[in-house]
Amino acid sequence: MTPLYPPFTIGVDLGGTNTVLAIVDSVGHIVAIDSFPTATPDIGTWADILAHKIKDMIRTSDLDGHIKGIGIGAPCANAVTGSIEAATDLPWPSPIPLANMVQARLQLPTVVTNDANAAAIGEMTYGAAAGMKNFIVLTLGTGVGAGVVCDGHLLSGTRGFAGELGHVTFPFAADRPCGCGRSGCLQTVASAKGILTTARHLLSVSSEPSSLRGIPEEKLTAKDICEAAHAGDSLAKEIYEYTGHCLGKAAAEFAALTDPEAIIIFGGVANAGDLLLPPMRDAFSKNALHLYRDRVRFLKSGLEGANAAVLGAASLPMMKR
Repeated sequence: MTPLYPPFTIGVDLGGTNTVLAIVDSVGHIVAIDSFPTATPDIGTWADILAHKIKDMIRTSDLDGHIKGIGIGAPCANAVTGSIEAATDLPWPSPIPLANMVQARLQLPTVVTNDANAAAIGEMTYGAAAGMKNFIVLTLGTGVGAGVVCDGHLLSGTRGFAGELGHVTFPFAADRPCGCGRSGCLQTVASAKGILTTARHLLSVSSEPSSLRGIPEEKLTAKDICEAAHAGDSLAKEIYEYTGHCLGKAAAEFAALTDPEAIIIFGGVANAGDLLLPPMRDAFSKNALHLYRDRVRFLKSGLEGANAAVLGAASLPMMKR
């Protein structure tokens, strides 16, 4: 049995599709982990479910009275106020006083930050970025987020919103409207939703045989496309080739901002790493300024089970002064 090291904290990764929660010890061992679908009738119901699951997890782990605090990574989270502001990939209206809602239900100190920033902290502490001082984590899931670390410091900004790279616009996405109200955002191509948009377009304009044609459009998922690509489906592979190419072109621009040692992809879409990383590297090499060409590594999350976000969130109470 793996030894456990107090103090213990709880990390919560509030994603657009699923919410993951875990009890974590001081060296990053996950003591217990659970999840539930994020979509609920209202934010109050979500907070009630979370509180119930956390209480049950603490009781089952026999850690009542030993939890230092709760850290939550959430989209568009204001790290100063603990509130979610104008999140486009959550099912409830903003603003949401998230820290206050959770703290009131559990009577534990609660810290909230941007979900991608939490992923970057987890990756730096336990994952592929261990030992690095300059890197970018791109979180590829329901949307696209980013955590940027420069000179060993997480870029936060005035309210914790620095590094919203998923909402940087590019010509290759100019015809794609984003939930933020603009068009051309990177997440309209590189998120799970973006991959589905690319798939529907290619299926409509191409006559190439594909196993994807046997799946009703309304039931098609990014996971289906990933599995088809791994099975050798040429159209599915083309979808990921295009997505990786766009990510590489975007990375060429991001490199000019922070001169990173590595760009790390994390999240559900990143599970297709071997399909995305080669075209990312190729497009980066062709589009990056010569100062950065051949000097940036492209890596998949180094955390087993892709727990970077929940581990990063769990570290927040330890960092809070």
